[in-house]
Amino acid sequence: MRVAELYAPRRFRLVEQPPPEPGPGEVQARVLAVGVCGSDRHYYLAGGIGDTPCEYPMVLGHEPVGVVTQAGPAVSGWGPGDRVLLDPSIYCYQCEYCLSGRRNLCAQLRFMSMPGEPGFFRDYVTLPARNLIRLPPELSPEVGTLFEPLAVVLHSMQFAAPGPGQRIAVFGAGPIGLMTIAVLKLWGTSRIWAVEPVAHRRELARKMGADAVLDPGAADPVAEILTESKGGGVDVAIDCATQGPSLNQCLQVARPGGRVVITGIPVEVQVALDFHHMRRKELALYNVRRSNRESELAVELLRTHTALFRPIVTHTLPLPEIQRGFAMLEDYSDGVGKLVFQLA
Repeated sequence: MRVAELYAPRRFRLVEQPPPEPGPGEVQARVLAVGVCGSDRHYYLAGGIGDTPCEYPMVLGHEPVGVVTQAGPAVSGWGPGDRVLLDPSIYCYQCEYCLSGRRNLCAQLRFMSMPGEPGFFRDYVTLPARNLIRLPPELSPEVGTLFEPLAVVLHSMQFAAPGPGQRIAVFGAGPIGLMTIAVLKLWGTSRIWAVEPVAHRRELARKMGADAVLDPGAADPVAEILTESKGGGVDVAIDCATQGPSLNQCLQVARPGGRVVITGIPVEVQVALDFHHMRRKELALYNVRRSNRESELAVELLRTHTALFRPIVTHTLPLPEIQRGFAMLEDYSDGVGKLVFQLA
């Protein structure tokens, strides 16, 4: 089978390996499509994320859709030909976090595409059968790849707690930010500001439902939001970028007693925080750690609102063009939003 390995910063290669065989409780799946996450881009560009360096060679990709090709011993309910979404998080189901319902904090978590845990930029994978979710027949594999990041967005909503009448600012209109805007609009948020430096992503933010779209390179987004809100600020500020000043800008636009939610992942080990904005306004600061039982709801939203989410996927490429695809993501050229690699 083909495997796309990241073997150095900004360098991929295609190699051949034998397909893995499923063990007890596992299935083998043929990977059909995989979306590219911002964390994949971090590994590609920076050689790591925060305090987690790359271990070369690495197999990235954790937003996959596939089709079952083999079922291992003791697997029931799944068989060859089943189109499935493949959850990349492998939990122990025995630690205190799994047993208390917070499995995203699993003490023994294995996340496929992390160093030492090959991801899905390869033709075949094996994983536990309990990690499969059936792909609705009306969803294409390309749109189906949005289930994993959309589940992260839905997990962030338990902290954002949006509702009618609320004002929310979203910093960053990459795929996570775009899905955040879409969900906020579906949940009745009164006014949504989107802050994004890339022009074509600002246009996508409008399509998702942003009421105001700001270019931080043209004007101070903090001043703009505070002016439009008559100095009151926003109920919730969500940082989907975690680049440059975005986190501290969230602290500045949040109203006293407001909430700041960090969904994005900074590439740096340490991030400077303007603590006194948070202290004086008694802001609640939340960090989002992947998702926790939101995948089924994500699939249902994709099924019932396909037309809303489909425009996020702007580019599809075959796996042999992985080097060109990631080069496109370096500077977000060619109007790229979500890039999906097609493997079959």
